[in-house]
Amino acid sequence: MGIFEEAAIFRGVTKADARQMLNCLNPVEKTYKKDEIIYHAGDEVTSMGVVLSGSVFIENDDIWGNHSILDRAGRGEIFAETYAAIPGQKLMVNVVAAEEARILFLDVGRILKVCSNSCVFHHTLIENLLKLSAEKNLRLSKRIFHISSKSIRGRLLSYLSYQAMENGKKEFDIPFNRQQLADYLNVDRSAMSNELGKMQKDRLIEVDRKHFRILDETEI
Repeated sequence: MGIFEEAAIFRGVTKADARQMLNCLNPVEKTYKKDEIIYHAGDEVTSMGVVLSGSVFIENDDIWGNHSILDRAGRGEIFAETYAAIPGQKLMVNVVAAEEARILFLDVGRILKVCSNSCVFHHTLIENLLKLSAEKNLRLSKRIFHISSKSIRGRLLSYLSYQAMENGKKEFDIPFNRQQLADYLNVDRSAMSNELGKMQKDRLIEVDRKHFRILDETEI
């Protein structure tokens, strides 16, 4: 019953309800290698994914080959639930394994439509689904805020300030490598790396790969 401890969508589901839920929702579990595509843009899906281990990137590639990372879903988080809830809606994004990832697929229609057995856990799942979808909408809104600056430094400062606030300290690790961060902030990697170098020279930050430290005036 480890999946009920790992995934937020199952928060509040008792072990007593677990077996009944599995029979009702008919979940499918799959494992993906790093960089393996889970869903392609243009796919029509009926199942959302629950990340049991590893992580996935929600990515967009336009017709000219421009690439951007819109979001990351880590352990316990969900993806594709919005598309799965709208019959016939084609995905506008790719979902790619950021590392080896174990995914549980759940038919959203089975969650939203309470079955004839009136399973109590259905209401819990619907409530959790709404909360998780709201959290994802907030994350996407934050990305829009981060990339609203016209300058690369402005985008970096916005993102790093948020990470410091989210971690509750000025020293933290981010979930992206250099290329992934550039894709997330929608900037050129080389230009961003140059700007990070300038920010270190200006004593705004210290950076070592994914590890960042924001400096204050007393350290300048």
